[in-house]
Amino acid sequence: MRREPRPAEALTAWQHPFLNVFRHFRVDEWKRSAKQGDVAVVTDKTLKGAVYRIRGSVSAANYIQLPKSSTQSLGLTGRYLYVLFRPLPSKHFVIHLDVSSKDNQVIRVSFSNLFKEFKSTATWLQFPLVLEARTPQRDLVGLAPSGARWTCLQLDLQDVLLVYLNRCYGHLKSIRLCASLLVRNLYTSDLCFEPAISGAQWAKLPVTPMPREMAFPVPKGESWHDRYIHVRFPSESLKVPSKPIEKSCSPPEAVLLGPGPQPLPCPVASSKPVRFSVSPVVQTPSPTAQSGRAALAPRPFPEVSLSQERSDASNADGPGFHSLEPWAQLEASDIHTAAAGTHVLTHESAEVPVARTGSCEGFLPDPVLRLKGVIGFGGHGTRQALWTPDGAAVVYPCHAVIVVLLVDTGEQRFFLGHTDKVSALALDGSSSLLASAQARAPSVMRLWDFQTGRCLCLFRSPMHVVCSLSFSDSGALLCGVGKDHHGRTMVVAWGTGQVGLGGEVVVLAKAHTDFDVQAFRVTFFDETRMASCGQGSVRLWRLRGGVLRSCPVDLGEHHALQFTDLAFKQARDGCPEPSAAMLFVCSRSGHILEIDCQRMVVRHARRLLPTRTPGGPHPQKQTFSSGPGIAISSLSVSPAMCAVGSEDGFLRLWPLDFSSVLLEAEHEGPVSSVCVSPDGLRVLSATSSGHLGFLDTLSRVYHMLARSHTAPVLALAMEQRRGQLATVSQDRTVRIWDLATLQQLYDFTSSEDAPCAVTFHPTRPTFFCGFSSGAVRSFSLEAAEVLVEHTCHRGAVTGLTATPDGRLLFSSCSQGSLAQYSCADPQWHVLRVAADMVCPDAPASPSALAVSRDGRLLAFVGPSRCTVTVMGSASLDELLRVDIGTLDLASSRLDSAMAVCFGPAALGHLLVSTSSNRVVVLDAVSGRIIRELPGVHPEPCPSLTLSEDARFLLIAAGRTIKVYIGHSEPVQAVAFSPDQQQVLSAGDAVFLWDVLAPTESDQSFPGAPPACKTGPGAGPLEDAASRASELPRQQVPKPCQASPPRLGVCARPPEGGDGTLSPSDEEGPCEESCDPEGLGQASGPPVLTEEEAGRAGDGAWAAAVGSWGLALPPRSPGQPREQWRAGQGRWCRCRGLRTVGARDTRNSGAPRTTYLASCKAFTPARVSCSPHSAKGTCPPPASGGWLRLKAVVGYSGNGRANMVWRPDTGFFAYTCGRLVVVEDLHSGAQQHWSGHSAEISTLALSHSAQVLASASGRSSTTAHCQIRVWDVSGGLCQHLIFPHSTTVLALAFSPDDRLLVTLGDHDGRTLALWGTATYDLVSSTRLPEPVHGVAFNPWDAGELTCVGQGTVTFWLLQQRGADISLQVRREPVPEAVGAGELTSLCYGAPPLLYCGTSSGQVCVWDTRAGRCFLSWEADDGGIGLLLFSGSRLVSGSSTGRLRLWAVGAVSELRCKGSGARSSSVFMEHELVLDGAVVSASFDDSVDMGVVGTTAGTLWFVSWAEGTSTRLISGHRSKVNEVVFSPGESHCATCSEDGSVRVWALASMELVIQFQVLNQSCLCLAWSPPCCGRPEQQRLAAGYGDGSLRIFSVSRTAMELKMHPHPVALTTVAFSTDGQTVLSGDKDGLVAVSHPCTGTTFRVLSDHQGAPISTICVTCKECEDLGVEGTDLWLAASGDQRVSVWASDWLRNHCELVDWLSFPMPATTETQGHLPPSLAAFCPWDGALLMYVGPGVYKEVIIYNLCQKQVVEKIPLPFFAMSLSLSPGTHLLAVGFAECMLRLVDCAMGTAQDFAGHDNAVHLCRFTPSARLLFTAARNEILVWEVPGL
Repeated sequence: MRREPRPAEALTAWQHPFLNVFRHFRVDEWKRSAKQGDVAVVTDKTLKGAVYRIRGSVSAANYIQLPKSSTQSLGLTGRYLYVLFRPLPSKHFVIHLDVSSKDNQVIRVSFSNLFKEFKSTATWLQFPLVLEARTPQRDLVGLAPSGARWTCLQLDLQDVLLVYLNRCYGHLKSIRLCASLLVRNLYTSDLCFEPAISGAQWAKLPVTPMPREMAFPVPKGESWHDRYIHVRFPSESLKVPSKPIEKSCSPPEAVLLGPGPQPLPCPVASSKPVRFSVSPVVQTPSPTAQSGRAALAPRPFPEVSLSQERSDASNADGPGFHSLEPWAQLEASDIHTAAAGTHVLTHESAEVPVARTGSCEGFLPDPVLRLKGVIGFGGHGTRQALWTPDGAAVVYPCHAVIVVLLVDTGEQRFFLGHTDKVSALALDGSSSLLASAQARAPSVMRLWDFQTGRCLCLFRSPMHVVCSLSFSDSGALLCGVGKDHHGRTMVVAWGTGQVGLGGEVVVLAKAHTDFDVQAFRVTFFDETRMASCGQGSVRLWRLRGGVLRSCPVDLGEHHALQFTDLAFKQARDGCPEPSAAMLFVCSRSGHILEIDCQRMVVRHARRLLPTRTPGGPHPQKQTFSSGPGIAISSLSVSPAMCAVGSEDGFLRLWPLDFSSVLLEAEHEGPVSSVCVSPDGLRVLSATSSGHLGFLDTLSRVYHMLARSHTAPVLALAMEQRRGQLATVSQDRTVRIWDLATLQQLYDFTSSEDAPCAVTFHPTRPTFFCGFSSGAVRSFSLEAAEVLVEHTCHRGAVTGLTATPDGRLLFSSCSQGSLAQYSCADPQWHVLRVAADMVCPDAPASPSALAVSRDGRLLAFVGPSRCTVTVMGSASLDELLRVDIGTLDLASSRLDSAMAVCFGPAALGHLLVSTSSNRVVVLDAVSGRIIRELPGVHPEPCPSLTLSEDARFLLIAAGRTIKVYIGHSEPVQAVAFSPDQQQVLSAGDAVFLWDVLAPTESDQSFPGAPPACKTGPGAGPLEDAASRASELPRQQVPKPCQASPPRLGVCARPPEGGDGTLSPSDEEGPCEESCDPEGLGQASGPPVLTEEEAGRAGDGAWAAAVGSWGLALPPRSPGQPREQWRAGQGRWCRCRGLRTVGARDTRNSGAPRTTYLASCKAFTPARVSCSPHSAKGTCPPPASGGWLRLKAVVGYSGNGRANMVWRPDTGFFAYTCGRLVVVEDLHSGAQQHWSGHSAEISTLALSHSAQVLASASGRSSTTAHCQIRVWDVSGGLCQHLIFPHSTTVLALAFSPDDRLLVTLGDHDGRTLALWGTATYDLVSSTRLPEPVHGVAFNPWDAGELTCVGQGTVTFWLLQQRGADISLQVRREPVPEAVGAGELTSLCYGAPPLLYCGTSSGQVCVWDTRAGRCFLSWEADDGGIGLLLFSGSRLVSGSSTGRLRLWAVGAVSELRCKGSGARSSSVFMEHELVLDGAVVSASFDDSVDMGVVGTTAGTLWFVSWAEGTSTRLISGHRSKVNEVVFSPGESHCATCSEDGSVRVWALASMELVIQFQVLNQSCLCLAWSPPCCGRPEQQRLAAGYGDGSLRIFSVSRTAMELKMHPHPVALTTVAFSTDGQTVLSGDKDGLVAVSHPCTGTTFRVLSDHQGAPISTICVTCKECEDLGVEGTDLWLAASGDQRVSVWASDWLRNHCELVDWLSFPMPATTETQGHLPPSLAAFCPWDGALLMYVGPGVYKEVIIYNLCQKQVVEKIPLPFFAMSLSLSPGTHLLAVGFAECMLRLVDCAMGTAQDFAGHDNAVHLCRFTPSARLLFTAARNEILVWEVPGL
């Protein structure tokens, strides 16, 4: 697993995954580095490349130094330094490193074979470097051996400083490489690479292979260890602490396995791997060497190898070396690992305890980006497009990338490696070899394995430029045509037959010719013969005896024609016919010559003229006619026809006698290339305008494969909702693309005005484009036309951007003006135009203007190139101006800004790239430089962007993206996709890259958790904190209750803790060690269950998450699979599969648990009171609504089939209480469809996805349940029907959407049919027994099926006129299926029906025969859900298991009966979720879907990735409190499920979760601002056991746990200074405690006997009350008493101010519960106190503390259950048990009621700014927006 960097660390992303030091600092230019003495560049034969040779008799006088000056610093933060070097034989060498610690102490670390012993001072460490293992008789130091090999020296700089100097590593300051040695390169990285591991081996080992750029070449068949040496220092056998120890001690020495102490701590290198025995060998070193160290144990893979095998006998001869990887404890079960010829075996019971070094870190994959899609075609030309021999795919270049496109699916595959445009392609006849050449001289050629995409050979062509390539049919010969460096035409023949066998390409022959060659082909009938054509010549070639010779064809009168292409006629039967082989040649004048290759004469000559016959539209051939002909650019010949592409834009198909045109297709530009598929049915064509497509000759339909800009792309923009991309190019076009398919949707062309910049409107189907004339135009994507045009600029538009809410648009021009537009309505208009604001000579760039992500700030470069200005986006007031014009020492010129971009709003950062190749990170408010990244790229960066979680900085400069090379021209723009899972880059083409690491951050709060340590002997955890990734929608599912999840937490608590463990940054290894089944879990906030009763300790867990980007589909390539079922390979045979009718010979064994079918039924939550009628409620005021529902947090897990998702349309809806929530999974925006009077039980979406039906239970106001029919597009309720007197259990639309069937619950037992035209009742019947499911036959709209108690009921619908009658057929369930009820059903392939039972069986029915012929045991619990598509079946059970079955062979079983093989049904995948599965929707291929559980969670399931990702989740049980951070950026909730959750207030996405097992969290408080230090934000949470826990929000950890009360806490509050905590319990005691020490220094028992319901604290000067103190606080108890106190806790002063008692009548219970006594200080008048509670009247009492009397009473319709006062206005919110919320304006005396909850509104809280109001009913949270504030 990888560790997510904190926001402060995100800016070092440019050094990840590794950094090439020599390339980054341009060592070859010697500007930023220095050389002294004999330093030269030589070619090494072993590495086959250039290396640096440093030699000389004096090491100090011959060296390479980085950086150039000792006053400078490299600033490299990578933990590991890799030095790739080879000592010169019989010489000494020295390597000096200057390393800076975190306290800025510079330490020199030196390695040399000059040193005889280890020496250390406070500032210098000297290590002798031993190159080969020596025996004790030989000296360990001395000259390098004569056979010294290339060595990979891997230095763990962090551990070097920790072990030997007890310091924390900061960064690498400088490096000096001294004579005598050869050095290839230096690399830094945070990853621990294994140089000898290949990619295939990596899949089976927990190691990271060496990147290709760093790896040494290993010839095929040889071992890495036989050729090279790997040195890793220090050894992992040292027990390295994760932090410096407090007490100094002598440096530990390396531990050896053998008697006697280690002589010296020196790296020992060699080439043979260690071979361990099966049993662990534990040997005891001497007390001196062993003191303070843990025992060693074997590990799967050795990191340092010796030249001799490790054995017990070898210990007496010399020191053995045992080293350990920093991996977590691993339980290995018969693991076989092969690495570098080593076979390692460990016992099943062998535990491998391994010491972690440093912090628990996981890292990003290498590379970070992977190319996913390409928009583009051509580059160097558009003539290179080929069919594969099977005709299934097309091969073509897109600049420097070679694309293989499957024509049927549109899937792309890429060949990456060229650094310039591909100029020629050739594919052999068996699809084995692909040859390519790049354009830039000298031309480099590559040979690829076409099937695997691997580059087999890279070689330089003898030609300066390669123009054409041609393979022989067998692939043994490759011919190429090009120009030499003198410009002469050259033909080269290569032998390629041995390339696939490990051989090399051989030049067979070369020839120069003075004749022009435009096309060159190897004949299909003889691999030694070729043909070429060009200006005035057609020549036939032959290769014989290593010589290429040619002879001309007698062209006669056609000798002056300009020939453009040629093709050989193929034999009809596929057999070669050399005697009859004909050659067709075309010319630019329209001639097509048919040449006899045997006789070398022209047999026929034809000419195509652009004349048309009177009777037909097609141009006809006319031989030797005068006038200009049709310029033919390409032709291709099949056995039956000839395809001709011409410059008039037509593709024409002719018979071989050219008598008439068979087919023609007109293109938008000149056709540059044609190619007939091998089967002759498809004709590929390419145009010079960048179009690629093919004509299907059978259907006569033209299919477009790819479109492309014909000039570089200047800018791009993305639209989130529709997934569209807009690009503008130098070809004067604006094009709109579909990001999902990469196909062009629209293009807009301007012949006079060139587009320069583009951006989308965030909410409307509109985009804006800026042009070179200064015009800014808006275009409608629906009407495809220009809407509005503004011409307020005088120069070309250089920047264009809109605010995230779409209200404002900004543009800048080359004359320096800045314009602001209002886009609130489609007819947008100019608000302001300011001159001389933007730098006038700044080039057009996507990063010229930047708007902060909250839309409040605007930044740009200007008014000069050396300044950056920040303005308020709404007012355009200048807020900040930063001068970055520092002197660039490298060029002696002033630095200038190139591009700007904002970071996440929470960070408040502004990033600026400069002309000196720096990126400066500024505080957007103060302008303070937070960070500076020097030399991020060799070239200036015109475009940069930061991911939403601030983890990745994306930079475009030159032809690279700063993490990957792929473009052949400068990259103009880069951007993250809306879901942050992909990257787009635009330059020569548009590339779409997958981000292989999820782009979530650790947390959005400052600070970071301390490093965690793991080790053997981990005991049970009491309180543990576990961190997950920031994306809450990338969460792992929770295993079933019997197997709680094992989170990646630390094995031991840190010193001084109270059982609380810091969050682990690496969850993968920890999970594997903890879970005996090895079940991996993906990163994300864990979903935790309460431990089984009786377990000691309650265990506090914490998880950090954060805001999510686009959650569909959530791509986390680094996540391991969850809950894979152990089996053979991917598939696992299902258990207990049997054929019905066969004898069951299984032993019954223990009795099975039978799950009742009632689990399928809808279980409505207990409602405290139904919604009250209008009596007693207040009408809304004339001014309109005071509240608007903004968001809903939660999902009704007690519903059934109450979630729908359509992947094709993106429609996603689910229920939460009485609301239907329609959510946009891309933006997170919600719509709320209200109207139901009771909780919604189920949903159904029509097959057309235009209508949604929702059903609810019966309420006190209605005698029947409701079914509402909604218009999906408008969100309006179209019909309201009342079908049943009881709850509706299921809904279903017929396949033609003409009927709707409704099924009543077990009490009603009614089946009703409704016509969807008018939703009138068509038919209704009473069922004899309870039915649990109903479904229409998807293949026959007149048939539906019900399942219930022991029977399957088939209904046949017969229509006679307007009447519909039902014919019923009931079939009993066979006894072989077992006892239980049928609980679910779904139709399979005709005529199959799958049914699930309450006992976990799945049975299959033949609906035609009405019999059950097969069943198998699919689960241990009841099957509540079945879904089928294709040949796959999904089952969901009451145990939470979701399983995917391969059932393609079930149809065969139906045909063969009991004699068929029952082993043909397999379970492919399994996932365990956090509750019983109650709803699911999958795509047609069943590859991905959304699943709902009874735990109130919606999961996104990807079977391909084997992951389940949390989409929607709320608390499982009652929410007890909502509190807010002082800055109102976050809120926190607590619940009876024991969790404390922190949410981002803007998006209501989960950020942190603290979980305490087996306890209920009853109250919560957020600490007030403490001296302006946000890092000290804390939460105080009270629990049912009387404990009070203090959680640190910034560090995601529990700071303190105390027990101030013997019974459950009921309320908690901080003092105004945050240094004191007041808590009340159910016995009426109030405790006053210190949150830092945990001591309780005062207990107040004045309210003893009644529970404390409220404690409210405010800051008030208390002189007017006649008492002293800084705080004024009150406590309210359940006996209607309120006490008011004044306190000064620093002086331990507390004094009673007032005591209030309110009368209570004999009966005041509300629905069986006594209303609470609530009191609060009035925020707008500090002398007032407001109280609600049980009393004589239902009212709010306002009491004046100064006057000591009640001054006002506000009547209420019911007794209040909750109370909240708005801090900013005179608003009062009151919640009632009658599911109603009332908002009272105390100033105006008006009130308004709101409905929305389906239970008692027991909690309501205003935010500190009073802009939002939170209300809670049970576990459902509604967020209301208060308009007008």
